[in-house]
Amino acid sequence: MARESDTFLEEVLMEIPKRLIDCLNENKAQYEILRHPEAVTAQRIAQAEHVKGSHQAKVVIVKSGDQHLMMVLPADRQIDLEKAEKTIGNAVSLGKEQEFKSLFPDCAIGAMPPFGNLYNLPTYVDKHLSEQDYIVFEAGTHTDAIKMSYRDYEKIVKPNVDDLAIKLQPMRGA
Repeated sequence: MARESDTFLEEVLMEIPKRLIDCLNENKAQYEILRHPEAVTAQRIAQAEHVKGSHQAKVVIVKSGDQHLMMVLPADRQIDLEKAEKTIGNAVSLGKEQEFKSLFPDCAIGAMPPFGNLYNLPTYVDKHLSEQDYIVFEAGTHTDAIKMSYRDYEKIVKPNVDDLAIKLQPMRGA
């Protein structure tokens, strides 16, 4: 039985998934690898990278029937399940980490890159993210991010783009 500290150590030592780097290189995408102090939430990563939340892409896994789907949103927005259901044409619910972590064996939990195509997952992108000239996203670890043009990302992943999210309200006193 693995102890929690063992899992933490494994995640800290994780590397950027080879399939992600190979995919970017094979598609001749221009990208930059950014290192940052360990960060777990998309908002914290955006702060660490000095990137606006509108450019920071975060992955939310939803479930529709027995199928998992990848939703990619700007860090300053949250999934709107009603909008997602309208886009997909089916009921959706937030995926449970225990159910989907095995889909990303080469990634730290919560640090999956927004490349559903590499993990056989249909990928949906919020339209607000598609309006950005570049995006920054977790690269499979909690200490590595990748910056690339949104157009290159779209060419490689070919996501469905729609209105999927609502703007997060700033916290009072923040």
